[in-house]
Amino acid sequence: MAQWRVILTLTAFYGLVWQVWANLEVHMMDQVEVLLSENAGIPCIYKLAEPDSSVTIDWFEKSTSDKEPIYHINSSGSFPIQSKIFSDRINVSHSLVNDKTWNCTLNIYKTQLSDERKFICQVNVNTESKEGLTQLLIFDPPSNPTVDVVSYSTADTQIEEVASCTAEDAHPAPNITWYKDRLPLQSSDDKGNVQDSITKNSNQLYTIKSTLHQKMQIEDKDSEFYCEVSYFMPGKVMMKESESFKITVYHTTTKLTLTQISPEGLVKEGDKVEIRCHANGNPPPAMFFSYNEEILSENMDVLVLENAVRYNDGDYVCSTYDGFSESFNLKVHYLDDVVITPEESTELQEGHDQFLTCNALSSLSTNVTWYKDGNPLEEGNVLQLTNVTYNMAGLYTCKVVVTDLPALKKENTVQVKVRGKPEITGVEGEWTSDKKQLRLSCTGKGYPAPNITWTFSVENVSQVEESSVLENGDFFSTVTIWPTSNITATCESTNELGTLTFSKHFSEMKKITKPLTTITSSSTKAPETATPSHKKTRTGKEGSGVIIAVIIILILLLAILGSVLYFLYKKGKIACGRSGKQDLTKESASKDDIVVEMKSGKSEEAVLLQGVNGDKKFPSDQTAD
Repeated sequence: MAQWRVILTLTAFYGLVWQVWANLEVHMMDQVEVLLSENAGIPCIYKLAEPDSSVTIDWFEKSTSDKEPIYHINSSGSFPIQSKIFSDRINVSHSLVNDKTWNCTLNIYKTQLSDERKFICQVNVNTESKEGLTQLLIFDPPSNPTVDVVSYSTADTQIEEVASCTAEDAHPAPNITWYKDRLPLQSSDDKGNVQDSITKNSNQLYTIKSTLHQKMQIEDKDSEFYCEVSYFMPGKVMMKESESFKITVYHTTTKLTLTQISPEGLVKEGDKVEIRCHANGNPPPAMFFSYNEEILSENMDVLVLENAVRYNDGDYVCSTYDGFSESFNLKVHYLDDVVITPEESTELQEGHDQFLTCNALSSLSTNVTWYKDGNPLEEGNVLQLTNVTYNMAGLYTCKVVVTDLPALKKENTVQVKVRGKPEITGVEGEWTSDKKQLRLSCTGKGYPAPNITWTFSVENVSQVEESSVLENGDFFSTVTIWPTSNITATCESTNELGTLTFSKHFSEMKKITKPLTTITSSSTKAPETATPSHKKTRTGKEGSGVIIAVIIILILLLAILGSVLYFLYKKGKIACGRSGKQDLTKESASKDDIVVEMKSGKSEEAVLLQGVNGDKKFPSDQTAD
């Protein structure tokens, strides 16, 4: 398609020129490029001043100085001329482009390398003859380049062969360029040179071989070499690269390097430490490790210290037998056990102040944090406990972490107990659904562990009791009872520092609890040590006594009123009713008095019932009987 665009453009251009000065014009491309075995078309464009002119066209091929005819065209037709080169692989197409311009194209099928030559198109009009010439070029890409590397080279000696690069079966012959670390090498300098050889094969394709010679240096052992073959294709130049390779360079050792390969960063006690010794010689020399002039390992480039300790600090030396040596300073960091003062378990007096201190010896700076029962408190070596209470009892933990090496950390604990008289936080109760059982619980604190005692306002109460005291001073006591009436329960907690009681009234009918808020505290110390937060109120018994007293007064008033009515009746001041006066009097020792007797040991309720119901009879009543 590109060739035809050129042809049409040139045809238009020459058409304009032709109108001015020529009767016949012939034009051909300078060269036509095609891949081997593909078809080639060689156009010949000509223009006539007179369209009806008599025209003949002859095609020639020219490989040397002589030209040989291969095709003839006249008004009668086209006639190929016998040729050993082309045989039946050519023909000619002839077509009119416009009224004065013609295109005569020589077509060559399945091109061969032998087709690469010049082709001449000669146009004859009457007595005038003109011709054009085109060079046909055939291209074939090479195979991928291969590299043959010399096994080794010795540094700083003479220039010697390093590698060779070969590219086969190309047309025309390609070029090879050598590269080191992506930079092209000069074909010839004081450090090396390149020698190329080109061979034409029996198939008429070319093979090129390029040999690299270099004076190798130590730094060349890490360099990457490769070769690049550049070759021609129709309308462009293309390239192929070989695989890169390194050259083994032999040289003596001039330097040792020691590196800690594990662990990464700082070393702590317990780590597995690996130290590598690298020699820049090739092949590497025999070497050994020593510490304090004692040989640790031989013929090994890595020294391993299992479970390092602080005593492994110091300089480790790697040496070769030809006199090279290098040292590495190892520092093993440590953190000693955490020490808390007071140790393990301590007893504090309630209301006093106490300091807890935490320390741990380390090779690096540390950070100290206090925890209570797993919850963080504050940072610092000293923890101050002010005005100690039962709530401050518990397990205190001190954690020490090395700031620059967080993996290095330790901790210790101390159990803090608070000594004080008992505290009762409450007495609770719950009736069972059948109203036969009452489950009571009493909770509080106290250390030393208090003794828990239950008492009840009703005697001979069946009960099952269970108590437990925790290590931090918390206690919990439960009791199940089978009361026959309302009852007041009292929980008493006693230790060597004091006693505290808590009472509560429980009503069976309403199945609710009514606190009596009666708290009694005693102490082996001064009276002011009793718990001040409990206010004294009237007891449950005192409240019941007031109610009973009011009832007694009302009953007495009713009794007095009855006595007055009775007295008036006896005097005849009051009529009897239906049958007249009826004697309802009974003899009495004193008819003007009502005697209510309250005996000790009986409740006010019992006394009241005796006075009302007549359990204590008057003498007149006895006579009536």
